[in-house]
Formats: sequence, C-alpha cells, structure tokens
Amino acid sequence: MFFLGLVGFTAASLLCGFAWSPWALVAGRALQGVTAAVMAPQALASVQAIFPESEKPLALSLYGAVFGLASVIGQALGGILIALDLFGLGWRAVFLVNLPVAVLVLLFGIPLLKRTHGRRAGRLDLGGMGLSMLTLALLIVPLTEGREAGWPLWSWLALAAAPVLATVFWHHERRLARAGGAPLLDPAALRAPGLGRALLVALSFYSIGSFFLLFSVYLQDALHVSALRAGLVFLPFGAGFLLGPLATPFCRRLFGAWVNPVGMGMEAAGFLGLAWLVGTTQAGTVPASGALAALLFAIGFGQGFGLPTLMRMITGRVAPALSGMIAGVASSTLQVSTALSVALIGGIFYTVLGARDDPAAIAHAFVVAALCIACCLVAGVALGMTLARQGDGIPSPGSPSAQASSATTRRRKPRSIPRNYP
Repeated sequence: MFFLGLVGFTAASLLCGFAWSPWALVAGRALQGVTAAVMAPQALASVQAIFPESEKPLALSLYGAVFGLASVIGQALGGILIALDLFGLGWRAVFLVNLPVAVLVLLFGIPLLKRTHGRRAGRLDLGGMGLSMLTLALLIVPLTEGREAGWPLWSWLALAAAPVLATVFWHHERRLARAGGAPLLDPAALRAPGLGRALLVALSFYSIGSFFLLFSVYLQDALHVSALRAGLVFLPFGAGFLLGPLATPFCRRLFGAWVNPVGMGMEAAGFLGLAWLVGTTQAGTVPASGALAALLFAIGFGQGFGLPTLMRMITGRVAPALSGMIAGVASSTLQVSTALSVALIGGIFYTVLGARDDPAAIAHAFVVAALCIACCLVAGVALGMTLARQGDGIPSPGSPSAQASSATTRRRKPRSIPRNYP
C-alpha cells in the first residue's frame, strides 16, 4: 500500500509539473491528495503494530523529526527552485523535484520493507467512502469559495446539508458493523475512552495550516520580499520542528503525558508573540530578524514537540489490529484541520483585509489571523490537559477498554503482523 501510494503520488507530481491548463493542475493536485492519503497512514499504522510499547515513543519522535526535516528542506527548497528557474521550469520545478525523491525511496525502501498479508482482507467500504467524501465536500467547498462568491444560496444549502449527510454516514457505518462488515470508521473503535477528545485535539493542532499561506502573503505583498527570501524566513520554524520531536523522549521524563499540551501551549504563545511583533512593527518594515526567528523557532518546536505525543494519544487508544483504521482517521483529521483552517481563518483574513491591499491593512489582517490560530491552539491545550490527566490513554491489559478492543479484534479477525517481522 505504501509503495502503491508513492508511485501514484509520483505520477500525480508529473502531471502537475507538466500541467497544460489550470484544470489539469487542479486534477493533478487532487490525485496527489488521493495517493498521499493511501501512502501516509501506513507509517503510523506500522509504528503502532510493529514496535513494542517501550519503543513507540522513540519511533514516533523520529517519525515527527522526519516531518521537521521535510519542513526545513521543503520551505527553503521551494523558494530556491523558483528563484533558480531551472531550465525555465519556474514553479513547475516544485512538483518535478518529487520524482528523484520517489526514485530514491523506491530504491532504498523496497529492500528494507517486508511484505505482509492479513489473515482476511476486508471489503472496501465504498458507501462509507463516498458519503464521507461528499460530507467533507459540502463542508469545505462553501467555506473556501462562499466568501469570494458572495455567499450565494448554494453555499448555505451545502453547509446545512453537511451535518445531515454526516448523520447518514454514521448510521451507514453502524449498520455495516452490525452486519459483520468492515466499515471505514468502526464505531467500536471510536468508543475507546478519550478517543473523541484526542481527535478534537488533532483538529485544533493543525489550525496553523493557514499560517503558511497568510504569512507568505504578508511577507510578499506587505513587505515585498522575494520568493527565495520568503522561503528562507521559514527556516527557523523548520529547525524547531526538526528538534522538537527529538526532544520529546527526554522531556517525557519531565512532563510525562503533558508533553502535547506543553507543545501546543508553546505554539499558542509563539503566535501571540508573532501577532504582537507584527502589530508593533511599522507597516511595510521587516520585523526584527532576531525576534522573528525566535518566535518562528518556538512555534515550530512546539509543533514538533507535541506531534509524537498526539499520535500516541490517538493510535494508542485502540488495539493494534485497529491501528491502520485509526491512523487513517488521524491523518484525515489533520488534513481536514488544515483545510478548515485555510477556509475559516483565511476567510477571516480576507474579510478583515477587504478591498485594501496596503501594507498596514495586510499586517492588521495577519495579526487578527494569528490571534485566531492562537485561540484554536488554546482550545486544543484545554482538551489535551483533560487527556493528560488520564495518561497516554493506552489501556492496561485488564482494563475494560482493553477487553473491548480485544473483543472487537476477535470479532473482526483483523490483519496481524508475523512474528518474524523485523
């Protein structure tokens, strides 16, 4: 599944890189989303299923550090590729660079990853998949396009239909589970204590998704910096995101299960400081580089610091046999969080900005958006604190939740990892 997703993502990147029209680019981006969704959950599911409990914190920390390393490279490389304009490709190089990366992953990954099979392959829940996609579309599309279109009637009808269709989706999943099928979202797994709150924390965790877009708008439209310099400005964030996960195993000895709230609290404080720095800097003037770098590093460090524990809070609440499904749910939640953040907080940004495009107006709109992100993170901190009081949420063998997970495992006959899996 991982390599199928990787090959698909590579083909989608090729389509984006050679897109001949805006709609071809949109189609390539959609295909990137589908194939990335096939590939990404496999890593989390493998960590949960393969590693023993004592090694999972370190494995998840390294998982988060890889995200940090990608953040460091990706933000800077995007600006560098556009500035270099290799072979006259311009922005297309940002997509085509994925091709050599994919080749390297295939060459080194195939000999390392062993092939495994489940005892019984479950049938794909096509009905649940269609209902969930339509529900998310009815929610995200009007939030993204409604403001620019003047909030027409269709946008309000779509938003009103989203909770109705979500209810239909939930009833479909319950009915499929009672019939002994393999639902996309198993209701039995969602009954694990604290899992709902953990997913809400994940929903608030990636509220910073709009930050990368809006901060780039502030840098390039209000401060008129180049694409290369805008990419390099993000380096302190990426460095913090790289170091945060590596520090998590050591800091767990100090903070225990409170690592995630501490990390998200650091992010919220960073955004409050960033809002103050931009708000008190003269319009059109670049903020003090030292203070800006420190705040971006704090935001990135907090994000990387809290990510491994967040994944453990989610995947650790169910039996390993259900880890694949829950990893997919966690990945989807983070993606939905990013989309909602761009739609809602981005909408607030452009509403505050209005018809103005002067540096002072852009700076003011960014300050409001940064405060909105900080509020979302504070809400996540509050929820995370309630979970931290219960520990990591991994049930002990004799607990009722563990017995429920075991019963679900026996009923579903899920895939298992062979004993000789390295």
